[in-house]
Amino acid sequence: MTPDNELISTSTRPNAFGSNKTRTWRRRLSAVGAGLAVVGFSAALLAPTGTALADPSAAEAAVTAFSLAAQDTQDITVSVQGAPIEQVERGSFEVYIKPKPKPTPKPATASASAPRPKYTGGGSKEEWMSAAGIAQGDWAYVDYIVSRESGWNPNATNSSSGACGLVQALPCSKVPGNGYNPVDNLRWGSGYATGRYGGWAGAYAFWTRNHWW
Repeated sequence: MTPDNELISTSTRPNAFGSNKTRTWRRRLSAVGAGLAVVGFSAALLAPTGTALADPSAAEAAVTAFSLAAQDTQDITVSVQGAPIEQVERGSFEVYIKPKPKPTPKPATASASAPRPKYTGGGSKEEWMSAAGIAQGDWAYVDYIVSRESGWNPNATNSSSGACGLVQALPCSKVPGNGYNPVDNLRWGSGYATGRYGGWAGAYAFWTRNHWW
């Protein structure tokens, strides 16, 4: 009885070695299936890109469409109230610069260097100094300077400098009125003597030291 029982037990008991082989094959089949699934998914994702790369005409068509769209943005026709505006070619334009107005010519005036009329009237040096407002106490100083500058000639003119008149005003155009008029010339001389030397006495002192004033 015992041997028969052992035989039956041995025949019906699962083979441990055989069960390990079965499990190993199942694992391998599962791994292969998973790998095929990944490959199939990757192929599905790369199919459009692969098609585009394999077919150059498809890429060219996409670039051409973009170029046409970009070109269309430069060829827009604008219309105002239904009236189309012609497209202007780039680079062909004109610039209008408003010219400056011509300056209005100034009215002609008498030149400061124009010759003054010479003195033809009469009179004495005392009359001229009195008419010019020179104090009698300064007449001696005036007489000293004028005698050496012009010799009391109202029309005296320095040929090199252009100084004119009794006190040899320089330039002659500075004299208000007429530089050859003895009264106008002496009146200007009084202002010059006062402004530069403090009066006729100071002008006389300077002249005696320097022989000019």
